[in-house]
Amino acid sequence: MRLKNLLPLGVLAFAIGSALSSAALPRAGVAAHRGASGTNPENTIPALLAAVRLGAAMLEFDVQLTADGVLVLMHDETVDRTTNGTGRTTTLNAAQINALDAGAWWDPQFAGVRVPTLKEALAVLPRDRWLNVHIKGGPAVARAAALALAADNRLDHAFIAGRHEECDAARAAVPDILTCNLTRRTDPGDYVRETLERGDAFIQLRGHFEDPRFGDWIAALHSGGVRINYFGTNDPAEFARLRAAGVDFPLVDDVHLIPSAERDRR
Repeated sequence: MRLKNLLPLGVLAFAIGSALSSAALPRAGVAAHRGASGTNPENTIPALLAAVRLGAAMLEFDVQLTADGVLVLMHDETVDRTTNGTGRTTTLNAAQINALDAGAWWDPQFAGVRVPTLKEALAVLPRDRWLNVHIKGGPAVARAAALALAADNRLDHAFIAGRHEECDAARAAVPDILTCNLTRRTDPGDYVRETLERGDAFIQLRGHFEDPRFGDWIAALHSGGVRINYFGTNDPAEFARLRAAGVDFPLVDDVHLIPSAERDRR
């Protein structure tokens, strides 16, 4: 006898896997800024894998679109600073960017390291920590990145970080995508209120620690279910102060300087 109304095995396996992944996600810890960028060339596979080995709770990296529509990991508008090439990322095609050396500028031991595509990065990144996908380049990049995360079944642990128009474009393309509001306001209180009103899953505070309202913002954000990133620190003592104040994920370049027990809190 055939049983009816059962989920196909593939769907069931994905549902179980997603549930396990969500349950295992860190509640707090280090957000590795552009990977472990204090000891590796930023936004590269070595930087991301180093952050994984060091036990970072969140992996932050930047994405842009090439001239031929491929998502690559790159922070600057041009490739000049972090490769041996020149030119704007958006005017170079994927093959041209792939031909560049993205490691030697940092240290000769990294010579030959390439600029990864988002697809290449996702292929090596685990599913048991947060992926902070920082959009560089506007709504079209956000839409493409959201669709790529959805296609790779990453919606439970990856989020789009960008301005309102970028987060809105990502949501329009993938309604279930998580977003981090990066549209900061002159008054940080307005930034906090807007994030809560918009229903963003994350916020990224910056330079607000000394404000006497900081504790109230943290309480309101947590009450509203918003996780808190903070840019940025490499000082273990400051990291500890931020965590004690309620910041969930301080962004750190030098992941190795933070005590290992504090890099991933589950």
